[in-house]
Amino acid sequence: MDISTSYLGLELKSPLVPSASPLSQNLDNIRLMEDVGAGAVVMHSLFEEQINIASIEVDHYLSHGAESYGEALSYFPEMDSYEVGPETYLEHIAKAKSKVDMPVIASLNGISSGGWTKYAALMQQAGADAIELNMYYIPTDPDLSSAEVETMYLKTLRRVCEKVHIPVSVKLSPFFSSIPNIAKKMTGLGAKGLVMFNRFYQPDLDIELFEVTPNLTLSTSDELRLPLRWTAILYKRIQADIAITGGVHSATDVVKGLLAGANITMMAAELLKNGIHRIADIESDLRDWMEQNEYSSVSQMRGSMSQINTKEPAAFERANYMKVLRSIQQDPTGKLWW
Repeated sequence: MDISTSYLGLELKSPLVPSASPLSQNLDNIRLMEDVGAGAVVMHSLFEEQINIASIEVDHYLSHGAESYGEALSYFPEMDSYEVGPETYLEHIAKAKSKVDMPVIASLNGISSGGWTKYAALMQQAGADAIELNMYYIPTDPDLSSAEVETMYLKTLRRVCEKVHIPVSVKLSPFFSSIPNIAKKMTGLGAKGLVMFNRFYQPDLDIELFEVTPNLTLSTSDELRLPLRWTAILYKRIQADIAITGGVHSATDVVKGLLAGANITMMAAELLKNGIHRIADIESDLRDWMEQNEYSSVSQMRGSMSQINTKEPAAFERANYMKVLRSIQQDPTGKLWW
């Protein structure tokens, strides 16, 4: 039974890929991921803000005390303990590449098309096999049109693709007006893969302290439906590989993703909650399902339930909305069921 797959032109032994999370900050974790069956790993993200802050801090340390005597060495930072974020991240990529054989995918999180994009080339130089662009932008200006927002995304993607020769994927937001159109534009600019979807963390309100507070809620399998739907719709309609992320917790979720048309399925919450060894459990369950359903390979499964291959294509569109509403029933006591 062959569970190998391809993603971004890379050959992977498995469609199970840990997505960007704090787990990849530890080299032993990355090595364990490969040992238990991961096909590749997406590194934790290097954020645009980290790069900007690091530049400001370096400038501060180099200029602070410039008018003092040269012998005053105490003005210089302790370089052994002072870690500049971007450089540390690049070193981590190089170390990870030396420890594992599976592809290592770097992750850039930001939106500007300025100096931030130069780190794509440095990630390539450090040994990354590919780069995932996690473009996380929340437009708050009512005068900023949707077309202008799309232009920001496309400009950043184009500049990154111009700087590197390794494959680039984009972690998409589900909030574009036309996902197929922006997907087509991105692949036209050089994106070799699309990741469905960026999971935005929503702030909460503390009504005692009257503060806006961060809130982290890990995904559940219920969240798989959104990326599943768009993966099934985009399969064979765009010239790019597709990764599903957000809601992958079991072999059932992996099977659904592959049948919809994904090349790989990414997971983070499941590994954070239940440990990296879950990869081996999910792979075993995947193999059992394939055997029971007489699939000899992942490539045979892929896309067999996508929109272009399903018996009811409209199920992925508005018709399904009507069917769900009509399935809701009410018993004599007023209780709803479906």
